[in-house]
Amino acid sequence: MATRTATVADLDGIMALEHASFPTDAWSPAMMREELASPHGWYVVAEEAGRVLGYAGLRAVHGARDADIQTITISKAARGRGRGRALLTALLDEAARRGVHDVFLEVRADNSVAQKLYLSEGFAEVGRRPRYYQPDDVDAIVMQLNLRGWVARRAEPTAPASASTESSPPVEGAEAQSSPTTTGKGWC
Repeated sequence: MATRTATVADLDGIMALEHASFPTDAWSPAMMREELASPHGWYVVAEEAGRVLGYAGLRAVHGARDADIQTITISKAARGRGRGRALLTALLDEAARRGVHDVFLEVRADNSVAQKLYLSEGFAEVGRRPRYYQPDDVDAIVMQLNLRGWVARRAEPTAPASASTESSPPVEGAEAQSSPTTTGKGWC
């Protein structure tokens, strides 16, 4: 699977996934075209053999300290293979390039797979928006990531598999990162 920056030429493939993944609240082609063309947005697609299998979007105004993940989706047949994480990582890397400090997103309260992905990358629940997703009447969980902390964690060298964990000091806040708490939209 390859990821690359999305263009307006990807609109048909993106919209096919948009309607399949979000049948009750899909964005219109005009809205998505505006997102792809916005100087504040950055979209990426995952493709295989020339076919768009997923897409994700970031809204990060140049010079702003925060950004929002707008959407992430992977086609149903291609889920569960790390493609959602690859798209999320691409968005976070772009946010870091833009100098962002904090990344926010909303995720459906009934989407435990996406919630687990976000938690595993260090996002934390910071609020809820009752009945946010309409017409489904589903709450949105608002999550936030300290991007500079995420970048620093990725830069840490990993311990060799044979190293003893008994002599390693506990990582501060590790319990909070791995505890079960719960973007726009997302199906990873």
